[in-house]
Amino acid sequence: MAVVGTGYVGLSMAVLLAKHNRVAAYDIDADRIAVLRTGKSPIEDADIADHLANVALDLTFTTDKQQAYDGAEFVIIATPTNYHPVTNYFDTSTVEEVIGDVAKINPDAVMVIKSTVPVGFVRDVTRRLGTDNVIFSPEFLREGQALHDNLHPSRIIVGETTERAKRFAALLLEAAEDTDVPVLMTEPTEAEAIKLFANTYLAMRVAYFNELDTFAALHSLDSRQIIEGVGLDPRIGSHYNNPSFGYGGYCLPKDTKQLLANYKDVPQTLIEAIVSANTTRKDFVAADILAKRPGTVGIYRLIMKSGSDNFRESSVQGVMQRIKDEGVEVLVYEPELDEDTFLGCEVVRDLAELKARSDVIVANRRHPDLADVGDRLYTRDLFGRS
Repeated sequence: MAVVGTGYVGLSMAVLLAKHNRVAAYDIDADRIAVLRTGKSPIEDADIADHLANVALDLTFTTDKQQAYDGAEFVIIATPTNYHPVTNYFDTSTVEEVIGDVAKINPDAVMVIKSTVPVGFVRDVTRRLGTDNVIFSPEFLREGQALHDNLHPSRIIVGETTERAKRFAALLLEAAEDTDVPVLMTEPTEAEAIKLFANTYLAMRVAYFNELDTFAALHSLDSRQIIEGVGLDPRIGSHYNNPSFGYGGYCLPKDTKQLLANYKDVPQTLIEAIVSANTTRKDFVAADILAKRPGTVGIYRLIMKSGSDNFRESSVQGVMQRIKDEGVEVLVYEPELDEDTFLGCEVVRDLAELKARSDVIVANRRHPDLADVGDRLYTRDLFGRS
């Protein structure tokens, strides 16, 4: 089989399936492929790094799509589908390009889309591109723990009820380390909807506890006590309830906006509120920081959570932009950055320098590195977890 794209979705899938199958991982990024050929992971994921270094895998890396697709029974597509603010839809051009290439090189291959797509995409692309070999199978992975979540999946969902779809589900189940994984075979559009509704629910939960925290902060209440009391209801639970600066990362912001776009002709109020709640939260956090009247604000890390190296769409970026727009100097400490500036803010390489120059140090999540800054630390993190 072939896997197209070596981001956290594609690379985790390639490593997972290469335990029992011959897999060719294809990417147009030659530098990325060169790193992978040395046995190292270009993304921060402890399990991927361990498997590449220590586990016997029938896995090759290539920048030659002909080599990757030729003879493959399954081609797994894990290319970027970024949200386009003008069209209000995912940009699925990379997925469609792969479908076209595979149809020419290996027309018998079954293409399994792991990239997130709009509701109705498979039926539409099948009609437009004239192929019936496309299946959608949503992924439910956390950045930094993608392979772990593939080895211990919460569920396996494949958007087709055919024998080929069941075979693909069986391959995922074979590679998993758990034996009691729920498997659901659905229609294509239902599988697409599952992905978007699941992520929007998670975003809603983040937004809910953030707005609870905002209420508590503005009324001088103990937010932690309220959240703990609410979470004791078994119907609510004590998971995914730690306040933050807003939901971010690669998936939740774009998936909520895409679902809202799919609601164009459907009555709704909640989905739109989930999207707008993230803006409201960033407004509050920025105002709360500015109320301390700092001359200089230091940003400790852009990444959303520990164990990840990704800061795409991180909520702290919106907060720092609002602070900067008010004329306050903003410094950024982010080891993953090579640039000297980020969003017009100075990048500081030395954490000690950030601490020395900042009146307030802003961190989406607490870290032992900040134990010595005292009440200069600004965070809404109550539980010390992502």
